[in-house]
Amino acid sequence: MESFFALLQKNVLDRRTWATREELRIAIVRWIERTYHRRRRQDALGRLTPIEYETIMTTHDTTPATQAA
Repeated sequence: MESFFALLQKNVLDRRTWATREELRIAIVRWIERTYHRRRRQDALGRLTPIEYETIMTTHDTTPATQAA
């Protein structure tokens, strides 16, 4: 967790001052969804990033028979 908060501090909180809490909240959510979750390797995805996993899954055959397997 410490590395997450260090990245959040560096990439969002220290970038500028925020006029309202709502602006800061939106910036944090945007950073998490657009940057952090897309680049962080996930154990559930075989240590791939979500983008790597999605690329692999969309390049494979997606017929109903393979989806059910």
